[in-house]
Amino acid sequence: MSSVLYDAQGPRAKRRNILYTVLFVLVAAAVVWWVYDGLASKHQLDWIKWKPFFTSSQPWETFIWPGFQNTIKAAFFALIIALPLGALFGIGRLSEHRWMRAPSAVVVEFFRAIPVLILMVIANQAYSEYTELDPETRLLYAVITGLVLYNASVLAEIVRAGILTLPSGQTDAAKAIGMRKGQTMVFVLLPQAVTAMLPAIVSQIVVIVKDTALGGAVLSFPELLASVRPMAANYGANTIACFTIIAVIYIALNFSLTSFASWLERRLRRAKKSTGAVVGTGPGGAPETVGAPVVVMDSSSS
Repeated sequence: MSSVLYDAQGPRAKRRNILYTVLFVLVAAAVVWWVYDGLASKHQLDWIKWKPFFTSSQPWETFIWPGFQNTIKAAFFALIIALPLGALFGIGRLSEHRWMRAPSAVVVEFFRAIPVLILMVIANQAYSEYTELDPETRLLYAVITGLVLYNASVLAEIVRAGILTLPSGQTDAAKAIGMRKGQTMVFVLLPQAVTAMLPAIVSQIVVIVKDTALGGAVLSFPELLASVRPMAANYGANTIACFTIIAVIYIALNFSLTSFASWLERRLRRAKKSTGAVVGTGPGGAPETVGAPVVVMDSSSS
C-alpha cells in the first residue's frame, strides 16, 4: 500500500529497518553503559555526593536559589528592554524613509554580528571605568547590556520577517479606510504578526536565559551556573552531581517557557478563528448570532 509521500516498504526494506533499529538500540545501550561505568568508577554516582540535594535545604538556599534569582533577574530585564527595542528597529528597517531605515539596518547588523560575550566584556569594562557602581551591580548591568544589544538586533529581524509574511492586502485595506502608516502598523500589521512571530520570540527568550551563564563563566556574575563551583567545593567535589542538578533546573525552566508559549499560541489562533458573533441561544437551542445592521429604506421617500 502506498501513500502520497512514500511507497510502502517491501519485505527486504522492512528487514533492513528492523536491523538498523536493533543496531541503533545496541549502540545507544553501549554508550549509556560506558558513561555509567565511567562515572561509577570515579565514584561520581555514590550517594554521598548526591545526598545534600535530597536531604538538606542548605545547598538550595545558599547556592542554587540566589543564583537562580540572578539568572531570572538578568533574563527578565534583558527581555523587557530588548523586546521593544527589537520591535522599534524591526519596524525602522521597514520604513519608507531612508534616514530611518539605514541607521536601523546598521545598528541591527552591527550588534547581531558581535558575539554576546564580547558585548558583556565591553559593557563591564565601560561600567568599571566610567561609573561608580559596586561590583555586583556592575556585573548585573554588564550582563543585561550585552544581552539587550545582541538580542534586540535578533528580535528586530524576527519582527521584520513576521510583518513581511503578512499579505500586502492587509496594508491596502487599511489604506482604503483611511488609516495612516503608523496606525496600520500598530493596529493592523503587528497584532496579526504576533502569532507568527511567537515561536521565534520564545526561542530567543530561551537563548537569553541560557546566555546569562556566559556572564558567570567569564565575568564571575553569580548566576545559576556559577553556583556549581562553590557547591562542588563545599560538598566533596561532587561536580557531576552539581552540574546535573543545574541542568535539570535549566531544562525545567526552558520547558515551562516553551509550554506556556505553545498554550498562548494555540489560544491566539483560536481567538483569531473565532468571529465572536455568538451571543446566546435562540429558540430550540439554536445559536443566536449578531449579524450586520440592516438599513431599511422607506419606499415613499424615494
